[in-house]
Amino acid sequence: MTLHHYEKRAEVKFEDLYTNSISQIQLPKNELPEKISDPQVIRQLVCDELFMDGNSRQNLATFCTTYIENEVRDLMDLSIDKNMIDKDEYPQTAEIERRCVSILANLWHSPEKEDTIGCSTTGSSEAAMLGGLALKWQWRKRREAQGKSTNNPNFVCGPVQICWHKFARYFDVEIREVPITSDQLGIRSDQLKDYCDENTIGVVATLGSTFTGIYEPVQELAKALEVIQNETGWDIPIHVDGASGAFIAPFIQRNLIWDFSIPRVKSINASGHKYGMAPLGVGWVIWRTVADLPKELIFNVDYLGGQIPTFALNFSRPAGQIIAQYYNFLRLGREGYTAIQNDCASTAHYLGKQLAKIDSLELLYDGYGGIPAVCYALKDENTTGFSLYDLSDRLRMHGWQIASYPLPSNRQTIIVQRIIIRHGVSRDMVFLLLRDLRKELEHLKNNPVMNSTNKVSFHH
Repeated sequence: MTLHHYEKRAEVKFEDLYTNSISQIQLPKNELPEKISDPQVIRQLVCDELFMDGNSRQNLATFCTTYIENEVRDLMDLSIDKNMIDKDEYPQTAEIERRCVSILANLWHSPEKEDTIGCSTTGSSEAAMLGGLALKWQWRKRREAQGKSTNNPNFVCGPVQICWHKFARYFDVEIREVPITSDQLGIRSDQLKDYCDENTIGVVATLGSTFTGIYEPVQELAKALEVIQNETGWDIPIHVDGASGAFIAPFIQRNLIWDFSIPRVKSINASGHKYGMAPLGVGWVIWRTVADLPKELIFNVDYLGGQIPTFALNFSRPAGQIIAQYYNFLRLGREGYTAIQNDCASTAHYLGKQLAKIDSLELLYDGYGGIPAVCYALKDENTTGFSLYDLSDRLRMHGWQIASYPLPSNRQTIIVQRIIIRHGVSRDMVFLLLRDLRKELEHLKNNPVMNSTNKVSFHH
């Protein structure tokens, strides 16, 4: 009996994720494996590789949502197999997208808030390109009606996110990026007259600069364009790139006039997966009225026996982010968005005040009047013996990812760091960040980097 029991035990094969045959080899990197594998084993091995990534919650370089409620994860799972462009197959998802468009049109004071047109996109970059396309086509229609040339269109802007440079190149439009001056971090209204002409399809105003976090003065830009129109007859519209600020200003800067309450503002793009707090990736673009989107750019899709207008650069997209955006609208409402954005702004203000106390740093943006962020430079890189790139590298050893990069246009010799405060970046996290930042500044001060070089750091 004892021998029989021993033999049965010997037949039992020990199994563990890491004793599986595929776990004993280097995972295929460039070609498909020949055989199938246990899904639990593959899942664990892929998870192990993902541990090499940084912690997204400590990524203070990104504007994107990194704190996700469990309810949102559940809704994303429920929608993982839904293609949002298939309006006929998923009519309720199409209805939810329509509701989000209407909510944003209302939030941004569209005069046709019930009926105006807009759409979801993969992010604010695609939304910006759609807004730019509409400006180009509207300009071309006006020129053709006047019997004038439609060659050499241009648009005028201050420092913009890279998507606008892509738009200019992809769609053959000249970008006239106004250089920033020593006392300004964005475009000024008095600069427009030197850059606009009869071929200007529009002015792009940024509500939340990707470089510094400031808002550009949309109302003042509109007033300057009124003067230009009175003097020249050029009717130049405004597109507001509200990738971040369009989900902030309506809640905590409610006296700021920037949206469709200004008649010259014809379109607005925003990123739902930034301060809209939806998961990656969803953006939105809304036009002031139906007439502001050229009908030639609209495709009609069959929907519940009828047709629904659509305007997008791609079709196959998951529906989960749109549904999660609607969840946030219902879950938070004005009260919730206001509370969260106020808390982010308060944390940014605190961080700005603490950074201003550090002798070696010069604060360029303190978090007031724009998005919840701070931006600063070294007072004198030549005497410190290190650069902000070196500081970024030291902070990464603590897990912090901080963007370092040169300012645009004619201030490219100035290297800055920008810290974004999003939902989920708590005051205690900022305490820990400041502890580590002060520690590493002291280390670099006592251990100068002799060959510190200007390298490209990450920034969105």
